Amino acid sequence: MKIIILGGKGYLGWPMSIDLALAGNQTIIIDNLIKSRMSKAVNVQPLFSNSSSNKLKIFNSQCNNKIISHNVDCCKYIHLSKIIRQTKPDAIIHFAEQASAPYSMKDYKSSHLTVHNNIISTLNVLHAIKEFSPNTHLIKLGTMGEYGTPNIDIEEGWITIKHKKRKDKFLYPREASSLYHTSKILDTDLVWFYVRNYNLRVTDLMQGPVYGFETKAMRSNTKLFTNLYYDTVFGTVINRFIVQACCNEPLTIYGRGEQTRGYINLKDTIQCIFLALKNKAKKGELKIYNQFTESLTVNQIADKVINAAKKLNIKVNVRHIKNPRKEKEIHHYNIRNTSLKRLGLRPNLLTQKSIVDMMTHILNHIGKKTIKINNSYVKWT
Repeated sequence: MKIIILGGKGYLGWPMSIDLALAGNQTIIIDNLIKSRMSKAVNVQPLFSNSSSNKLKIFNSQCNNKIISHNVDCCKYIHLSKIIRQTKPDAIIHFAEQASAPYSMKDYKSSHLTVHNNIISTLNVLHAIKEFSPNTHLIKLGTMGEYGTPNIDIEEGWITIKHKKRKDKFLYPREASSLYHTSKILDTDLVWFYVRNYNLRVTDLMQGPVYGFETKAMRSNTKLFTNLYYDTVFGTVINRFIVQACCNEPLTIYGRGEQTRGYINLKDTIQCIFLALKNKAKKGELKIYNQFTESLTVNQIADKVINAAKKLNIKVNVRHIKNPRKEKEIHHYNIRNTSLKRLGLRPNLLTQKSIVDMMTHILNHIGKKTIKINNSYVKWT
């Protein structure tokens, strides 16, 4: 297949690009490296610091099926549409969005960047597919955070509502907790509009927070590891806790720690996208899958990390801090996620072994170096 990956040098995009190329696909990355500029602006950096250009050179030197890369801003329609028109890909995987809720709430500049980047990039790819490559299958990474934490069970994207002896099927109600999540809800509405009106084929993967940093393809060369952020702005909670434990720092828990979310291993994110490629949406169809493998509270995650650290003779403490976010800390959370398992997803769960493996990789990488953890919190005010 001929596949374009928007944001193909990022945390998710890079390992996806490698696996697609190794599977024999013609793989084309479009990425303007905006994440590196954002991280510098808030004074954070990933743990594995090999540059994207170096990783690409290393991979292409070892693989006969080279990855093609374009430094293009997806918010520039004329440039993005030109590549789509010339390439006419079988599929486009859309990772090119600012994915940090704290960053989106930091200040006006960050809020504007998030909303503009996420909505305009999505609009541009949808419109370019409509105009120049209408048979292309778009796979968009949504987020479970679009749903919020309602006091009813969460279905897979759709809900049937009965009202005054009539019934109809609607997108499941959304309730964002940040401007990032708000931008993703607007993305979903844009996608559904283009599917309904222009007969596009789209799969929307409503993904939970991702953890991990390596795949089977990366194990042979640690210089290919994807960017692992562990700070309070870009780091997801599992990645952050694991690095804190490796650095003998307390695990910082917001509020009571009973907030529940659906989590997924990086390896399973890649599995899910391969399944979406294999089971593509029909023309005029929007498929929505809830992409996570297990629901955990923050306290449960902390307990798992503490117990795994004991295996490495590391004593880990916990520190509860005032929650900087506006969110329910105790809430109902029951989400349907059967479709991807039915298609063949084989989950890699957050086990003691998986945490020990991640910690061992990180400890070997750190060595005797001192790792600075940025613990400045963005407040929802």
